[in-house]
Parts: sequence; structure tokens; C-alpha cells
Amino acid sequence: MHRQMLPESIPGSMTSSRAEEKLDVRRRVWKTLRTVARPDSRFHFDFTSFITDFEGSDRATARLVELSSYKNSTVVFITPDNCLEELRLRALRDGKTVLMTTYGIRRGFWELDPVKIEESQYANAAMLDGMERLGTPLSLADILAKRWHIPFMVTGTGAINTRGVRFGKGHGFFDLEWAILYTLGVVDQTTVAAAIVHDCQVLEEELHPEEFDTLCEVVVTPTRVLHVPDVQKPTCGVLWPLLQPNMLERIPPLQELKAMSLQKL
Repeated sequence: MHRQMLPESIPGSMTSSRAEEKLDVRRRVWKTLRTVARPDSRFHFDFTSFITDFEGSDRATARLVELSSYKNSTVVFITPDNCLEELRLRALRDGKTVLMTTYGIRRGFWELDPVKIEESQYANAAMLDGMERLGTPLSLADILAKRWHIPFMVTGTGAINTRGVRFGKGHGFFDLEWAILYTLGVVDQTTVAAAIVHDCQVLEEELHPEEFDTLCEVVVTPTRVLHVPDVQKPTCGVLWPLLQPNMLERIPPLQELKAMSLQKL
């Protein structure tokens, strides 16, 4: 069943104080993260442009794949973050279909089907460049036609606290991915959202989420697994007036979703 495609009410834009809070948190975490981060071939250590891989991400991945939420999922959504490359490879080897986006959702959603990809090519498919050669692009209509329910989503992030509130690069891509899939009815409140991060990215302090921020009920680091109780993920869908400038023009899935919503009116 499809969710309502246009929210009934739109809250005001983020206050300057809230934006400053998020920026301060990111800067503090990024300063420490740089000591364990692995530079990106294109963005080096510009954490505003990518979610970095880090020392111990393999151990965090090993912890995550032992979770029942992962083991019981035949389809998983995994973001294109650098720290999740090994997880995407592991999911393919475990026979799971991987749904993901790439390049800030600008190239849309892609399916990595382990049945359609030669096993010798799994490692290439798990990387962003290889994914586009070996995966299958999916429109939102294609996703609907598959009649999926995705029980497990995994993301990297910039900072996250022990209550599952996450502050990413500042672009809101994971929140948009959740909002799009929620609107399609592909994910819901039973879907588990997990984050793989380094221990230095986990904060004890209180963070204040926006209505559209997608909280995680599982936080996995190289040394531990945190389970967050009573997490309520957004049900508002895409808040169109709050999109960053030109985001609608740059992201084809948003354009498709907007067309779908207009057809429903």
C-alpha cells in the first residue's frame, strides 16, 4: 500500500541555531575521525563530500552480519558509503539482493542481484564504479513492480549518538532515500535502520533531530553493537519545500516521485 505522497503540513525550515549545532558536531567528530579515516581517491579527506572508510570497518562489518535483522533479510538497502564496500560484497556472497543509490541519488537506484552477477565479479560490483557496470538501474516504477518489503537498511554517517540520532555530511541523502522508499511502501516502521561507524563517531551527548531525520536503532562499531529502543523513523515522506536548492532538478528519482504524487491528486 502506497504512503501519502504529499505531507499534510510542512514545518518551517531548519533554524540557524540547529544548523550551527549540527555543523559543530560534525567538525568535532571529523577532527578525530581523520586519525583513523582512509582517504578517498577523489575527495581525499573532504568529509563534506563522502562518508569515509576507517580502520576497523571490517570488524564492524563482521559484527553486523551476525545480527538476525541482517540474516533474515533477502533484500537489503545499503548506502554507497566507502565504509560499506565490504558489507555490499558480503551481502552478495550471502545471496542477498542489494538495493542502493549512487552519487547523491543523482544516478538513481540500482539493484545488485547475486544471481545475475558472476561470483568472480562480486568484488567489482560492490564498488561504486563497478556497480554501474554490473548492476541494474531501477526506476521507482521498477521498484514498485518488484513488490519488495525491505526489512533492513544500512548507512554510514558522520556522527551518531547512543540514541541513534545521526548527522551525516549535511546533504540529507539517507533521509531522502528513506522518505522515497517509505512513500513507495517499500520500507516502514518495522524496517531496521543500522549504521556502521568508528567508535570515535559515537557520541554520548544529546543531539536534536529534525522531523525528517532518519534515526538508527542499531549502531555497529569495530568494538560493539548498540541497540537503541523505541526508535521512531519519519512518516512524513519528502518535505518538498525543505529540499535544498536545485535538489529536485538534480535527482531524477525525486522528479519521478513528484510526478507520481501529482497523478494521485
